[in-house]
Amino acid sequence: MAEGMLPEDRLRQKIQIHDPTIRNALAEFLGTALLLFIGIGIVMQLVLSEEKLNTWIQINVGWGFAITFCVYTCSKASGGHLNPAVSFAFYTLGKLSLKNFFVYSAAQTLGAFVGTVGAYGIYYDQFIHYAGDLRTLSGPKSTGICFCSFPPAHVSNTTAFFDQLAGTAILMFFVVVVLDKRIGIPGPAHATLIGFVIMMIGMSMGMNVGYPINPARDLGPRIFMLFLGYGSAAFT
Repeated sequence: MAEGMLPEDRLRQKIQIHDPTIRNALAEFLGTALLLFIGIGIVMQLVLSEEKLNTWIQINVGWGFAITFCVYTCSKASGGHLNPAVSFAFYTLGKLSLKNFFVYSAAQTLGAFVGTVGAYGIYYDQFIHYAGDLRTLSGPKSTGICFCSFPPAHVSNTTAFFDQLAGTAILMFFVVVVLDKRIGIPGPAHATLIGFVIMMIGMSMGMNVGYPINPARDLGPRIFMLFLGYGSAAFT
């Protein structure tokens, strides 16, 4: 049987990871890293070009497609959660053990950090050209928004909290709807529809804080910002 295998099948067999915990963690790490690499790049292209190359609509569409294709890349291995909130929902539904919830969340956060590093590396020259040594969250040449969301001064913390609570709840509601076997949505369509949900949330609820609605997507870049000189302001 091995003699009749295609070369790529033989290679896949040789490098296959048999431990499910390691395999799932690696899939979530790589999927989230790719998601942030693409997503942060989309935002940087908007900010660093002073909104000449991207628009808010392109941000929403770009993130939606990024979610779709990144979920496709790792859904067979780990389910393609790419988001601790999604993993927590699966835990509460009894579809993920507590141990795997923590494994997934750690892998997703690390992946978000690495993906952010990659996006920064690609846009390093543009970043320096735009902001120089300045590392600020607001005002002229501010770049904090490249990495994660910061509410404007007139948006209260209470509003920001409930904004994110509502956005995440909507995401989780429609994830459950899409995956509901009683509805009968074909498996290959799941990632595409979830990408559409992300676009919808961004177009509806992006004004106050943006729409991170993903703890790993938010925390990973904030940790990286500490290394870039934003200091504790990265966590304000």
